[in-house]
Amino acid sequence: MGLGSAGGGGQWFPPEWPERIRALARGELTPVVPRVAATVLLLRDGVDGVDGADGAAGLEVFLLRRRLSMAFAGGAYAFPGGAMEPGDESVRYTAVRELFEETGVLLAAPAAEPGRLVGAAVTEAVAAAAPPPFGELLARRGLVARGDLLGAWARWITPEFEARRYDTWFFLAALPPGQRARNASTEADHTGWLSPAEAIARYERRELLMMPPTVATLRRLLPHRTVAAALAAAAAAGGEPEPVLARASLVGDEVVLSWPGYEEFEKRLPREPEAGGEESGERTT
Repeated sequence: MGLGSAGGGGQWFPPEWPERIRALARGELTPVVPRVAATVLLLRDGVDGVDGADGAAGLEVFLLRRRLSMAFAGGAYAFPGGAMEPGDESVRYTAVRELFEETGVLLAAPAAEPGRLVGAAVTEAVAAAAPPPFGELLARRGLVARGDLLGAWARWITPEFEARRYDTWFFLAALPPGQRARNASTEADHTGWLSPAEAIARYERRELLMMPPTVATLRRLLPHRTVAAALAAAAAAGGEPEPVLARASLVGDEVVLSWPGYEEFEKRLPREPEAGGEESGERTT
């Protein structure tokens, strides 16, 4: 399915953030402890290894749009992922599980041959047997998760003023030969492949709504023309990304929201709400 319009895109900015930022700056808000989470930038080389579906050369990334009815980031484009659950062995295991549950793509191998990757037939059989717990699905077929196929790319922690907080690891993964990504999630209403350049261009034209981590991780893919090159860059980075955490501070008559190292996402708000203002509906680019 192709990626539709966000209906007026740009940077996703929740309506409750302004007052929560002010409350944190006044010392009236106690930050909640973030849950560990994982998300996957699923990559493939362009059609025939040359051109992507959007006509651009190079690699493509799989994006999904969160349903407008979702309480968090409804209508925003993101990557498949979610929070760690009881029984998850590691954050990489969480990434493999979430990728399978949301796209149908399975990074797994026979337990007897841990270096081998399962093909489309096994993947479809596992998907057809869902929805028992992921670990049970693997065990039934003697499979083990291939978290080693993931390249650590970034780590973003939800701002301290958010009610729902996540310590999210972003991983790169290549679409396995013979497998296909699909919309296997009830949380998404649009999915599709885009080159990072086209995704960023559509974000900047306000056609796709995205959160700062999505934009930032896409921008980091821009120099890489192949999946192999992107994975090599992730490996060279060492596997321990520096966490990025937004900061809210009082500067004069303004509350300043910033992500260190990512000036494009800075947001400035009046210290106190403006009478009759419309700030709760703001989205910024």
